[in-house]
Amino acid sequence: MITLHGFAISNYYNKIKLVLLEKDIPFEEALTYPSQDEALLKRSPLGKIPFIETEQGCLSESQAILEYLEEAYPEKPLYPADPFERARNRELIQHLELNIELIARRLYKEAFFGGVVSEETKQEVKERVETGLAGLLRLAKFSPYLLGSEITAADFLAWVHFGTFGMALQKVYGEDLISKHIPGVSSYLALIESRPHVQKVAADRALALEAFFKGK
Repeated sequence: MITLHGFAISNYYNKIKLVLLEKDIPFEEALTYPSQDEALLKRSPLGKIPFIETEQGCLSESQAILEYLEEAYPEKPLYPADPFERARNRELIQHLELNIELIARRLYKEAFFGGVVSEETKQEVKERVETGLAGLLRLAKFSPYLLGSEITAADFLAWVHFGTFGMALQKVYGEDLISKHIPGVSSYLALIESRPHVQKVAADRALALEAFFKGK
């Protein structure tokens, strides 16, 4: 049995949770917060979440976890069989996480945690995120899924990340930058959200967010 450690507000936690559900991999969840506690550092070297516990040991870093799950549980693949198409899937995931989410993350302090981000940072982030979204539109097909007729890992990751950084962008800039740069994205997201496992992750995330903001 796999144990997934983290909490349902984290988009990277939800990335792994959704993949586990879609691949029908038995798992349990353990509410775990990042810390520098020595016991946690023995399982996650930087004290970050998410991480998983397996019979072989612990594994951190969400993309490494995703690759492990895909290789260890091949019965329901989320990557294409063709090597080039599989590489394109990884390319799109890396673009989403490095060229958009990681940049938008600089706004999270103000969007979610009551802090303040400088106007200079906001302007820089907006420019770089808009560049990243334009690049995503060049990489993706949306026919109807990101890379063609079959749903893949990239679609589940896009849904998870769009939800988090989309909310941050809306709060900080007062506009829907994703829809502005990706026409028809709402129809695409509705397609992904028609899946029962996506609905479960969304419901769990909503409950976690409600509890988080009540406790602030």
